[in-house]
Amino acid sequence: MNDVLNVIGHELTRRGPLSPALVKHEQQRAASLQSRIADAITGFAGSMSFVYVHMAWFTFWIVLGIEKYPYGLLTMIVSLEAIFLSTFVMISQNRADARRQVFADSQYEMIQEEKKENLELLEQGKRIEQLTQSVLALTQEVHAALGKA
Repeated sequence: MNDVLNVIGHELTRRGPLSPALVKHEQQRAASLQSRIADAITGFAGSMSFVYVHMAWFTFWIVLGIEKYPYGLLTMIVSLEAIFLSTFVMISQNRADARRQVFADSQYEMIQEEKKENLELLEQGKRIEQLTQSVLALTQEVHAALGKA
């Protein structure tokens, strides 16, 4: 369970109790190597560590004079990185959508079960009302019969 919570990350665990459907979904997702790699990359790319690494990298690149202005190689590397990072953002959005769908499906099933239970309770209430009316009618008959006697 803790392994799954580590995979899910801070974004879900900060909300409190987790839906069993979401935990199951994340367990299935954690079984895929590709998913774990994508999660690790998006986790790092969305962190301040990523920002600090890039600040240091750009500073060293320029200060050490690895190439001359206008930094064509650096621009190409950063452009390629942006292409890949945008793909990982889409992967992350797809993952969030899948999570929302799993939760929505779980909620729908729960609502359908509650609807069924409510209908059963309404039927039971109607039967109790019919029995109460029958008892009332019998009680009135008994009182009427005792009153004549």
